[in-house]
Amino acid sequence: MATHLECFFLKLEPLLTMARTFLVWFLCLGVPCFFVIIDGGVYGDQNLHPRTISGANHYHKDIRRLQAFKASLTRHGSVASTSSSFSSSFASSPLLSEGVNNPRVYHVTSYGADPSGNSDSTEAILAAIADAAKVPSQGQLMQGITDLGGAHVDLEGGSYLISRPLRLPAARLGNLMIHGGTIRASNNFPEDGYLIDFSRSSPYNFEYISLKDLLLDSNFRGGGISVINSLRTNIDNCYITHFTTNGILVQSGHETYIRNTFLGQYVTAGGDKNEKNFSGTGISLLGNDNAVTDVVIFSAAIGIMVTGQANTFSGVHCYNKATGFGGTGIYLKLPGLTQTRIVNSYMDYTSIVAEDPVQLHVSSSFFLGDANIVLKSVKGVVNGVSIVDNMFSGSSSGVEIVQLDQSNNSFNQIDQAIVDRNIVRGMNLKATVAKMSIRGNGTLWNVDFSNVLLFPNLIRNVQYSLSSSGGTFPNHALRNVSENKVVIETSEAVDANVFVTVDQSMVN
Repeated sequence: MATHLECFFLKLEPLLTMARTFLVWFLCLGVPCFFVIIDGGVYGDQNLHPRTISGANHYHKDIRRLQAFKASLTRHGSVASTSSSFSSSFASSPLLSEGVNNPRVYHVTSYGADPSGNSDSTEAILAAIADAAKVPSQGQLMQGITDLGGAHVDLEGGSYLISRPLRLPAARLGNLMIHGGTIRASNNFPEDGYLIDFSRSSPYNFEYISLKDLLLDSNFRGGGISVINSLRTNIDNCYITHFTTNGILVQSGHETYIRNTFLGQYVTAGGDKNEKNFSGTGISLLGNDNAVTDVVIFSAAIGIMVTGQANTFSGVHCYNKATGFGGTGIYLKLPGLTQTRIVNSYMDYTSIVAEDPVQLHVSSSFFLGDANIVLKSVKGVVNGVSIVDNMFSGSSSGVEIVQLDQSNNSFNQIDQAIVDRNIVRGMNLKATVAKMSIRGNGTLWNVDFSNVLLFPNLIRNVQYSLSSSGGTFPNHALRNVSENKVVIETSEAVDANVFVTVDQSMVN
């Protein structure tokens, strides 16, 4: 049998707006009350017997449901504005103090934000963020950083216009999420600003801040997100567009994770007639130990600029400005201390450039449209580079899959460089390991690897075998290794096959 409150909820919907408002105020003022629901309706026959609450268990269950119902009607996001005296009465209500769970969700429309995007919502959203930051501490994360307990600033699926960056309060805090809507820069937004700006001068001001399910439109006035001196920041499922500086800037700090996110200066899907004019950078990483996973950068001059070490990229698709137009997919600008891993990614007409790479790994990735990897010499260092198991597809115009840019200096410090096992179609294969066989009749065998080996005039290891026909057993020896050519000589003329393997890597 349904309890009286179940019936009450069923009967409540047809009530007039005035009756609903009266009920909310009645509950919030803490006035004791009983509800008697008549079978014929609230205004039914007075002679009908009321349905009563039977049993202590039903009574306590109904009281708990009444408390939850009251809390849902009186949370901050449900009542647009209240007087200070009302707030005081509500806070002291014994009904609330009996353990009703008050969710820490701050709805920006409750602060006056305009979800239609017609009016400026900067102050309202900042007020919601400020209130979220005032939640009593749930403990500490890193030393000195207040744990906000997972408070949410909810954009409620609206589109909001802002005229200056959204910043967190000056206090050191963490465990906060901003999510679920669109933020657009107004026409008077600062041209060097960021829509969401988590920037402080000292390290680790913020920890575990999450930005999720957001569309950020910079309106060609500055950037999207700035994360400076923050620890363990999550940027998840965001769409960032119309930036002129950086879609996302990460500087210093530690462990920013960017995933399931789309970035483009212009909204396009490739083949844009204005591609030569693309500018800005999709993601700029000026810090260490960050990860970019399952991210698409569809328009910008540079897809990802990296000036910090120990970063990793997986599932990244770059089809920003093509290399043929002067663009770069991933630019590793940290000569001498690269420490970067790029795996399972897709470089679509746009290349990877690495300056003096030290500890660089690129594998299981696809390079389309003559996209390649360029090793750019600054001081001539290549150390600990592994480019293996990738696929390259080009236009048969002679582009090398790995290219050396020695316009500044020649590479003269080469150690542990492995370029091998790559699959190539329509481009020129380059490797640090090569094999070749030739057949001849004579005393000299010249084997030329210059078209295949990556580094000029560098063969560090040679292995060969000679298989002769007939009954002769000639003496033979390796006579010369220079200009990436190998010369083998026999003591007498012989009809033979020579098999040669060479290696430039110098790996122990």
